[in-house]
Amino acid sequence: MRHRRRGRILGRNPSHQRALLRNLASSLFLTERDAELEDNAPKVNGRVITTLAKAKEVRPLVEKCITIARRSLSAQEEAQQFATDADRDSDGWRKWRKSANWGKWNQAIASVVTARRRALRLLGDKKAVRILFDEIAPRFADRNGGYTRILRLAHPRLGDAGIRAILEFVGVRDRVIERSEKPAFDTPEEEPPADEGAQEAAGEEAASEETEEGDDAK
Repeated sequence: MRHRRRGRILGRNPSHQRALLRNLASSLFLTERDAELEDNAPKVNGRVITTLAKAKEVRPLVEKCITIARRSLSAQEEAQQFATDADRDSDGWRKWRKSANWGKWNQAIASVVTARRRALRLLGDKKAVRILFDEIAPRFADRNGGYTRILRLAHPRLGDAGIRAILEFVGVRDRVIERSEKPAFDTPEEEPPADEGAQEAAGEEAASEETEEGDDAK
């Protein structure tokens, strides 16, 4: 029976499959880090290239982590109201610890800590969790789902001809739809000049006179 065996196997045992998806999701979040001075800096921020099957399988995990971080933004903003700018173990910080604001801050930040621990359990990388909560979650604060997209590449992978795909965040390289302007076919026709009717009448009179003269000559 296939109880609780939803999803793709990817040619791996369950523990190896979970580790693969966890590392792939962390790699996508780590592409948003500041890596100017690193040797292995990502070529494009917010994008990873993998096989199509892996991209479809890791996408729900990435969306779930972003949703967890996005829902904690309100609690984090509330905690900032009761926080202090004093350095740790300083006189101002000790005074803040004894005030009523510390209790309010502690109560508000509890849900944020729980969300971070939950994301850390899913990803297993503290740096990726930090980037997720500090940079990626505020970016999608007004978006309810659909944070990533999958673009299939035309050329397969060398070696095994696996179908490759791009997994990236939306909102950075979105296509701008430009609609062409509708041509104006309903232009008003030019009105004939006012003396055109008079010219036609004069021409008809001249033609009738010529026919009369021809009849008289006969």
